[in-house]
Amino acid sequence: MTDVLLDVRGLSKSYRLPGGGSVEALRDVSFQLRRGEILGLVGESGSGKSSALRCIMGLLRPDEGTILYQGVNVWDSRQKRRNRELLQSSRQIVFQDSASCLNPRMNVAQLIAEPLAVHRKKLPYQQAVSLLSAVGLDAACLKRFPGELSGGQRQRVAIARALSAKPALLAADEPIAALDVSIQAQILNLFRRLQHDRGFSILFVAHDLAVVRWLCHRTAVLCRGRLVELAPTEALFRAPGHPYTKALLSAIPIPDPRRERARMPISFDPEDFQWDGTLREAEPEHFVLC
Repeated sequence: MTDVLLDVRGLSKSYRLPGGGSVEALRDVSFQLRRGEILGLVGESGSGKSSALRCIMGLLRPDEGTILYQGVNVWDSRQKRRNRELLQSSRQIVFQDSASCLNPRMNVAQLIAEPLAVHRKKLPYQQAVSLLSAVGLDAACLKRFPGELSGGQRQRVAIARALSAKPALLAADEPIAALDVSIQAQILNLFRRLQHDRGFSILFVAHDLAVVRWLCHRTAVLCRGRLVELAPTEALFRAPGHPYTKALLSAIPIPDPRRERARMPISFDPEDFQWDGTLREAEPEHFVLC
């Protein structure tokens, strides 16, 4: 069995503007996600991270490209009909804003059972309690509604809901960005522990490079909708190859006032770079847009 769970090939996506014309969000993005791997997608706002994730999860239709999940073409209508349960149940997503993604009229028990209800399956009470325990909540939360929970508790419920379908792929779209710093650390530890215990793959979108370095096995860097670098995380942080990656890493704040004042961030002007290049392997498994 191949260790490739997700294979993205030549993904492109544009958005139409209200006054006419369009803006390009993704152009010819290709990468693979392996089984049991955490892959980080990083880049500044507007780089195409969330667009890529939503195309992969079937929430946005790409203009071009192929997305293969366990060998199934996500956007091939015939394969999609034949593999409906595979595509819907074994791929789950955790959004950034738990308040807007959880139905306020459903209690926690109904929310975490929702992915199974789509396929007319029931979630046994003990399994629901076990899921809540896995994300650090007790059984008393089952009768509560989202409005009665804190932000961290709601995000834990969102994670439990995603886990109820026993996914092979969990997509996380900046899942800690809306949380307090102390809660962020708890949720990150939760992601790491759950992935280690259950063995699913995670596609993790984030702005915080320190988080990506701590959590992800490999990191993909997006800029202006192009994949500019893909490498094992430690290799990328140790020796970035693309000018944009170097500028991105140089902007990480240093928790030392004296060193921070003396720090000289590297500047990068996208207008000076040729965006029509191709990814080349600079080192084993380290690809850079040249």
